[in-house]
Amino acid sequence: MSKSPDAFRTISEVADWLGVQAHVLRFWESRFNQVKPVKRAGGRRYYRPNDMRLLGGIKKLLHEDGITIKGVQRILREQGVAHVSALSQGLDEVAKPDATANDSVVVPFSSKPVETSEQINLNLDDAAPAAEAPKVEPAAPKPQPVAAKPTPEFLDEAPLLGGIATQAWNRTDFDDDLLKQIAPVAKDLRAVLNRIENRTAG
Repeated sequence: MSKSPDAFRTISEVADWLGVQAHVLRFWESRFNQVKPVKRAGGRRYYRPNDMRLLGGIKKLLHEDGITIKGVQRILREQGVAHVSALSQGLDEVAKPDATANDSVVVPFSSKPVETSEQINLNLDDAAPAAEAPKVEPAAPKPQPVAAKPTPEFLDEAPLLGGIATQAWNRTDFDDDLLKQIAPVAKDLRAVLNRIENRTAG
C-alpha cells in the first residue's frame, strides 16, 4: 500500500523520489537553511511534502538549470521558498537517477608502466626470485676531495632523508632524547644490512 501524499517520508524515500543519493540531501541541508526536515530520536530525518517540494525545486535549479549553490541561495533569499518549491516535480512523479549518481563517472586508475631497465630487485627473502632482475649499470662515482685518511664515499655525504636522520648527521653530541629517536631506525637499518650481507655471502 503506497503512502498518502501528506505522509512524512524517510531520507531514502526522498532520495529515490528525486533520483539522487541520500548524502546529497544531507549536503543540501547543510547549504540551504530553509531545508528543515523533522528529526526524531537518533537523528533520523523525516520530510514533509513541503520539504520535498523545496528539495525538488533546489534539484531543478542545480542539476537542470545549472545554477550554482550561491545562485540558488540568492534566489531563495530574493524570491522565497514558495517560488523555488513551485519548480519541483510532482510528489507522485519519480525522477530518473542523476548521471552524477552513476558509478560510471568514476575514472578507472591504472598505474604508469615502468620500464624494466629502471627496476631494481629488492627481494631480500631467502627464497630465490622467480625471475632474474635486469642488471643496472652503476653510476660513475663522484670525485672526492683528497683526505688525509681515505674514507668510503657514502660517509662524506649527508643523508637526503631529512628529519631525524639529517639532525643526527649534523650533530656531534647526542642527548638521550635524540638517541631514543634514532634507535629504532638504526635497528631496522642494521637488520636490512645483515640480510644483504647474508645474501651476498651465500
